[in-house]
Amino acid sequence: MDGETMASRVSYIATATKRARRQRIRKLTRELFGHLLLLPLSIVYMIPFFWMLSTALKTDQQVMAWPPVWIPHPIAWDNFPKAIQFFPFWLFLKNTLIIAVFGVIGIVISSSLVAYSLARIHWPGRDILFGITVATMMLPYHVTMIPLFIVFKNLGWINTFLPLIVPAWFGGAFYIFLLRQFFMTIPQELSDAARIDGASELRSYLQIVLPLAKPALATVALFEFLGRWRDFLGPLIYLQDQKKYTISLGLSYFRLEHGTEWQLLMAASLTLTIPIIILFFFTQRTFIQGITLTGIKG
Repeated sequence: MDGETMASRVSYIATATKRARRQRIRKLTRELFGHLLLLPLSIVYMIPFFWMLSTALKTDQQVMAWPPVWIPHPIAWDNFPKAIQFFPFWLFLKNTLIIAVFGVIGIVISSSLVAYSLARIHWPGRDILFGITVATMMLPYHVTMIPLFIVFKNLGWINTFLPLIVPAWFGGAFYIFLLRQFFMTIPQELSDAARIDGASELRSYLQIVLPLAKPALATVALFEFLGRWRDFLGPLIYLQDQKKYTISLGLSYFRLEHGTEWQLLMAASLTLTIPIIILFFFTQRTFIQGITLTGIKG
């Protein structure tokens, strides 16, 4: 190797190193700028939560103090047990969990089955039915609220958990769309190989597709659980017995009974909010992965 070739290679390596360094600096600059932009926005979004936390730890005098007290002193930790004792918290929590758990199980099973048939099985009218399914998402809940109430009333389901659980076992248009998009990203060759080996569609669904769709299934389960946890209109319409109230109705009941005791109301609200925050942080990576991958293929 002559000196000229060696010099050209050294020059090429130096140029490539400088280019890589410049790209790394630009990437770090963009990330730094993005974090600097998101930091004040995150502070703005955290203000309501911090105010709820601050109010939950205040005494009666500090709640209505002017100027507002942001950091309570002394801290009234006893607001939390008082708030729980003021209404049947554990009963309402049990009712909410019953509705949420059975609703999540139903929506995951039914929506994944329908999504599998729309994404992996070819049959006449499949695309038309998928279009009709997606079109139902344009119907507001208030349009179908009265007809559904009449149906459930004729079935004798009013003042039971059935109107809040059974519809989940017939699928949800949004979840069907979400899972279908994810199922279409799974290579069709895997299902074809399973059919050649003699596997049925049900076995292919259970042993091939579902294990690969855990991020999407976790996303659907999390969405449904959050929706059931904070649902207010559904329990308000169908539940009449106070012993069957959910958490959302319990908070409304608490507000009517003890509306002026804002520190206790905030303590009760915070008690119900913290589990959702913890759940999101534990499932954040799977949740984001599921949302990202469901939009890869249309």
